[in-house]
Amino acid sequence: MPYDCGFTKENNWFRYRAAAIIVEDGCVLFAGNDVDDYYYSVGGGVHMNETAEEAVVREVFEETGVHYEIERLAVIHENFFEDVGGTLGDLKCHEVAFYFKMKSRGTKELHSNSVTCGNIKEHMHWIPIEELDKVRAFPTFLKDYLKEEHKEIVHIVTHEQV
Repeated sequence: MPYDCGFTKENNWFRYRAAAIIVEDGCVLFAGNDVDDYYYSVGGGVHMNETAEEAVVREVFEETGVHYEIERLAVIHENFFEDVGGTLGDLKCHEVAFYFKMKSRGTKELHSNSVTCGNIKEHMHWIPIEELDKVRAFPTFLKDYLKEEHKEIVHIVTHEQV
């Protein structure tokens, strides 16, 4: 079994993650699960000896059942957060994530049959970009980021309480 690039020490967790920004017909794709009361970006841990690009393509396919292609690297995100009472327990998390904008396929059709690393059923959700302010979704920077066109890679640092 491949290992993610990350480690846990005491109640601290560091993770290297690759995530996708998938937009179709004015909606952005988020994941949710049967336990947590919020949505989160599609993606996951980069495995040892795997590039971020390989990881995002693999993770998107694992979670959506669809092969998406990378358009470009869009965001480097450093996130410090705690998921108090959630599926991560009470870990203090430090995550470095590369967000890739994926090429549009022109359809929202998915073939998802995904579960979390804790074997909890995941569900994919197309959320209209103009309605992101009305839902609890992480990372929160996507609410503002998706309102504008970006050509350059953006570096964002957040401290979020999940």
